[in-house]
Formats: sequence, C-alpha cells, structure tokens
Amino acid sequence: MIDWDAMTARGGASWVESANDPEGGFPLDNLPYCIFSAENGRARPGVRIGSQIVDLERLSRAGLLEDLHSSINAACASRTLNKLMACGTVAHAGLRNRLKTLFDAGADHATRTAVSELLTPVDEAALFKPVDPPDFTDFYASIDHATNVGRLFRPDSPLLPNYKFVPIGYHGRASSIVVSGTPVRRPRGQTKHPLASNPEFGPTRNLDYELEVGLYVGTGNAQGEPVEIALAGDHIFGVSLVNDWSARDMQAWEYQPLGPFLAKSFATSVSPWVVPMAALHPFRVPARLRTPGDPDPMDNLWSATDQYSGAIDMTLEVFLLTESMRAAGTEPHRLSRGNLRDLYWTPAQMIAHHTSNGCNLLPGDLLATGTVSGSEEGSAGCLLELSHGGGKPVLLPNGEKRIALEDGDEVILRGHCRRDGYPRISLGECRGTVLPSS
Repeated sequence: MIDWDAMTARGGASWVESANDPEGGFPLDNLPYCIFSAENGRARPGVRIGSQIVDLERLSRAGLLEDLHSSINAACASRTLNKLMACGTVAHAGLRNRLKTLFDAGADHATRTAVSELLTPVDEAALFKPVDPPDFTDFYASIDHATNVGRLFRPDSPLLPNYKFVPIGYHGRASSIVVSGTPVRRPRGQTKHPLASNPEFGPTRNLDYELEVGLYVGTGNAQGEPVEIALAGDHIFGVSLVNDWSARDMQAWEYQPLGPFLAKSFATSVSPWVVPMAALHPFRVPARLRTPGDPDPMDNLWSATDQYSGAIDMTLEVFLLTESMRAAGTEPHRLSRGNLRDLYWTPAQMIAHHTSNGCNLLPGDLLATGTVSGSEEGSAGCLLELSHGGGKPVLLPNGEKRIALEDGDEVILRGHCRRDGYPRISLGECRGTVLPSS
C-alpha cells in the first residue's frame, strides 16, 4: 500500500503563481488530470496547475518523465486517461512526485523554462471527456437521500430492509456519459399518471438532476477474485463530479420490478477534472457513525482503518441558472449544499461489495455514489427531495418556481475540500443545460 501520509505536503508553493492563490482550488497539492487540446490540436492527457494545463505527452517527449515506469510514458500519448489509470499505484505515485518536483517553487531555472513552454491556459483549452469508462455503476450510498425518497412513497417504512446491510447499486449506461458543458436533450418515454388507465409516450415532465461524486477505478481485479476491504481504496484512481440526470415520471412507471432503465440511461454528465486520491488524503475522516440498533457491516465490508478514515470531507453544491436569470445577467442561484462525508457507505466499501461476487472491475470503470444528501434543510442533492416530491416548489430569487427542470435550465455542480493548514482543493464544475425534446 502507498504511504500517502509521507507524500502529502502542507500547502507547498509553486513557481506557477496562479497555483498559490489559497482560494483558487488548483494548488500544487491538487494536480487533477484531464484530456484537453489546444489550438485545434489532438486531444491528449494534461494536468492542471493553477490556471494552466501542462501537456503530459510533450512532457514525456521532452524527457522529463523518462526515468518513470514505461507504462506512464506510454499512457501520456493516449487520448483518454484509461491507460494512465491502469499503470498502478506505485507508478501513479512516481508521476505525482515528479510533477510536484517540476512545479515546486524550488525548481531550478532550466526546469521552469522547459516546463513553462508546455503550459496552456485553461481558458484557451478545449476539455473532453477524461475517461472512456468500460462500465458504469451507480450506487445509492446516501441514507438521507434513500430515507427522504422512501418517505415520499412509504411514509411508515421509508428504508427497505436490506439498505443497512448492503450497498445498493444498479448497472448504468456507459455510452451516454458526456463531459461537462454538453447540452442534455429532454428525453421521451412512457409515463403513467396515477389516475390514468394507460401510459402515454412523450417528453418527460419531471426532469431532475442528481448531485453525485464519481469514483474512477485504477487497477482492476481478475474475474472471480474479490478485492479485500483493506485494499479496496488502493483500486480508486481519483474522483470527479457526476450529474446522473433522471426522468422521475418515467422512472416511477418503469422501475418495478428490475429498477432504473430509460429514465436514467439518456445522459450522465461528468466533470473534466479527475482529482487523484492522493490530493484528498488530508481530508479523509471517519465513516459516518451508525445509529444505535443499526447492524455492523458484514466482515467483508468491515475494516477498522476504513471506519477511521474511509470517508471524505468534501463540500458539494448545486446551482441553477434559468433562461430568465441568464437574460437578466444574474448569477446562478445555489439550490443546495451537502457533504460527501454523510454517505452511509464508504468508497472502499463500494469497491469491496462490487467485487465480492467475483465481478471484475476494469481500469476507467466509473462508480458513482448516488445522490449525495444530508439531514439538514437545504442539503438535498436533487429537486425531488428539495421540493418534497413536488408538494413544496423551490422558490428562486427572481420569483420563478421549480419542482422539475425546465428547458433552458442549466445545472451547475461544484465541489471542494477545505481544512485548516491546507490549500483548498477544487473538483471544478460539472455543467449541463436542458434542451427541448426532439
């Protein structure tokens, strides 16, 4: 296992001045990966430092990575991050250490000159989907979300009996994952009004967003060989913001007996930045305490280390920008603020459970947490919860109301980690605007 404690620097300074802004979110301690292009060039891997992106392919060609593992240099020429994710934790640690050395304020003049020629301002770069996930699994790891939604349909028994024993998830659709900024067209499908005798086909009337965090698999596992909970965290390469768009009226009609299908497979948005797990180490916190009477995790999901530091203290926010707000030049309105530490199941438990039956995960697989909600008012991660199932519309500052997304609405997800003595670590944004149905 990698000793992340030994690798973590407290607020290291960089010769890239924009990286030293304490509120900037992209300091030397972050270094998120992306796929970008500049001046209409070929898409290739990059790493963000402050307001700049360093070109990993050119960095490799310049010989600045030549003594690292050969798999790293080969991955730097790829058009996705999949090959880089497959290199393994030791190789990843070597690359991260090298990048921190190259950008450290103490780097010599020759190094600064060589690397500065390989930088592209973020504002001048085109950003692409960073990973081509072989598969996509969406979990349901927030007990507050599960309880809030369950209460709408089963007031006396909102949680199903299995929830506190097993991390619930479903197999999503990898082909419809899109990068932040890609418009999302309102889907069409079957819906059935409770008083109608038959369903109808047409555009969804109840389009929603879901605030989630995505976990990208680094090294996978062989089929038939489960990943032990104590080692599960080492199989996560990094995280991104995820918006798992949902057509609630379609979902209500189709989800029994096999669960979500067309109501969720039309689009899932991901942020362009993949923040490595090493950058999040200072923000690891104990797993959520279980209330008295809750069952302990089963042996294959129990690790003292994971219970002590398996959760992540990460602030997550949702903003909405409507067409009227855009026309008036007003800022997006924050709908909610929650925290990833409130999940009932840790990232390692999700990996361990996913592989417990021998399922093989592959480099680049995307595992999303499910909607992240808290117990406090204003911490719900979707409109279904915020509007109490449509019974309490969300009032916007300009007088508009929402119980579901309307055409022209732009949903903006943001995430960051903050702790005294450490620089702010940002996940950037995940944006998507709703287009009318075709």
